[in-house]
Amino acid sequence: MPERKVSKPRPSPSRRITATTPEGRESQMIAAAERLAASQLEDGTASAQVITHYLKLGSTREQLEQKRIEGELRLQEAKIQSMASTERLETLYREAMESLRGYRGESVEDVED
Repeated sequence: MPERKVSKPRPSPSRRITATTPEGRESQMIAAAERLAASQLEDGTASAQVITHYLKLGSTREQLEQKRIEGELRLQEAKIQSMASTERLETLYREAMESLRGYRGESVEDVED
């Protein structure tokens, strides 16, 4: 079984200000985990799980999956814009119909009854 390299003692990192929001704290923790993983990979002390994680990130399949997800997001955005456009058109048609009724001498109250 290959021997693991013993990691060198590191100077303690400078104290960073803790984030005030959960999202900011999550970003800090992710950054810390990535720094630790990078140092473990450089030292040769990374676990098989860490190595596998980064190998998967670089695979063609992962890149295709990311492109698929981006495409799905663009499709969802297009659907949302289409629905908003449809709502605007319906409003315009409704206003046009009310205007035409006014030209014919019909009042809005007559049509509602």
